[in-house]
Amino acid sequence: MLLSGGEKALTAVALIFAIFLIKPTPFCLLDEVDAPLDDANIGRFNEMVREMSAISQFIIITHNKATMAVADTLYGITMEEPGASRLVSVRLH
Repeated sequence: MLLSGGEKALTAVALIFAIFLIKPTPFCLLDEVDAPLDDANIGRFNEMVREMSAISQFIIITHNKATMAVADTLYGITMEEPGASRLVSVRLH
């Protein structure tokens, strides 16, 4: 109860990464886990995801620009015209 939202999120992610070091899975889906983190902790989170991506594939749902910057591929939905959605994918090198 005394932890902030960012501290709770960082603790949960640390536990997930610790489990992955012991028994990795083919992929991991993370949904907005970086939202409550401050800039310094987002950097630490992104660094850990980059390291862990050597053993597992990460699918991260995020709105954070720093997290999107470390991704290899981005997928998004855009609505150029009202009522007409379009899938957009970008490979980053």
